[in-house]
Amino acid sequence: MRISTRGRFAITAMIDLALRESPYPVPLSDLALRHRISLSYLEQVFSKLRRHGLVDSTRGPGGGYRLGFRGDGITLADIMGAIDEGDGTLPDEAQPIGALNMQALWVSLNRAMLAHMQTITLQSLAADQRAKGVRIESRLGPRKPMLKRSRTQRRSAKPANSVFMLGQVWGPAV
Repeated sequence: MRISTRGRFAITAMIDLALRESPYPVPLSDLALRHRISLSYLEQVFSKLRRHGLVDSTRGPGGGYRLGFRGDGITLADIMGAIDEGDGTLPDEAQPIGALNMQALWVSLNRAMLAHMQTITLQSLAADQRAKGVRIESRLGPRKPMLKRSRTQRRSAKPANSVFMLGQVWGPAV
């Protein structure tokens, strides 16, 4: 089993989600900025994670991702299996006569690595990061609009056709 760049990004982002103690979803843009990962690349990664039930998504304003229903039972093998979408075995290749047949070695190393990755949970990795002093600030709630509309009286779109109408549009003189 080879740990690809996509797999490393997935593990990093999943640890980030596990470190957040907020019940609110985390936008991918926050993860992309924090870890300097392309947003479109993260969207591909999280699409695969969502299909395998490792994360839940919420759409719309204030939406994002949070750990899936198996939050405390997610292992590194689960994450890598979702990202690579393979069974982790090497394809059988015809070896030329007289060449070294290393297939059995690679298969046994692959199995050993997969077995070790099944023992490492996401929660244990998050606990290790907390022990090292890593803290991630979470949003307090869903994002609110940046601009609030003022409650000032709106002026009429119709032009005043007399002095009396002008007085009604502009209000009393001070």
